[in-house]
Amino acid sequence: MPDAEAPRLLCVEVYGSKPLSYMTETAAGLLERLARTALFVPTTTRTPEQYGRVRLPGPAPRFAICANGGRLLVDGVSDPDWQDRVADRLADECAPLAEVRAHLLAAADPAWLLKERIAEDLFAYLVVDRALLPQGWVKELSEWAEGRGWTVSLQGRKIYAVPRPLTKSAAMREVARRTGAGLTLAAGDSLLDADLLLAADRAWRPGHGELADTGWSAPHVDVLEETGVAAGEEILRRFGAAVARSGEARGLAGDGARDGAEDSSRDAA
Repeated sequence: MPDAEAPRLLCVEVYGSKPLSYMTETAAGLLERLARTALFVPTTTRTPEQYGRVRLPGPAPRFAICANGGRLLVDGVSDPDWQDRVADRLADECAPLAEVRAHLLAAADPAWLLKERIAEDLFAYLVVDRALLPQGWVKELSEWAEGRGWTVSLQGRKIYAVPRPLTKSAAMREVARRTGAGLTLAAGDSLLDADLLLAADRAWRPGHGELADTGWSAPHVDVLEETGVAAGEEILRRFGAAVARSGEARGLAGDGARDGAEDSSRDAA
């Protein structure tokens, strides 16, 4: 939009001593009100350490879902029971992380591989030069991973390899069970948000992101025209309206800020 029409922004994340992620000041006010009337649960593929860089307005969330559902933070501390349950399920249903990581590194070309990372000993991802990434490489990797209980997705400059049972929706259901939530609301823009949106009672998808790029939709998921921070603001309005219509509503949502850090997930507003 024209500079003169741009909204005032509030920085909600600093990385490397520089401001990184933002939301509009209006969205900040909406989120603060929402967090005082419903259970707001930040939900992200970020590790707990990466999530710790984010400073959202309002009271500190009682719960946060990190590492794509592999870590459930309760008052800022990873819940050991949930961590053990996730570990047991991955051991039973998936090939070991070491095997997948070794294959990723053997198949990747140093000409386009920029970084490789392991997140919480749960999943792996590569940071790549997308312009040099060979066509069909991700598809071949997906086919290899499928038989081993893993999924692969390309999001921006990152290629994620994630165990199939490691989902945000499983952690969302656990929070809903513990709190007795009668209604779950979710929003997200990335491929790794799809299971969360499908599991929620109502959900919203902004006009930007990997889900928008692929045309993804579902009957109970509203597709918004807004993009970027404007989409985050509109989603918070929709959350607030839904909470107002239901006294027992509980809200769960993907990451509130758009970020471009190489070691952070691009989760949705």
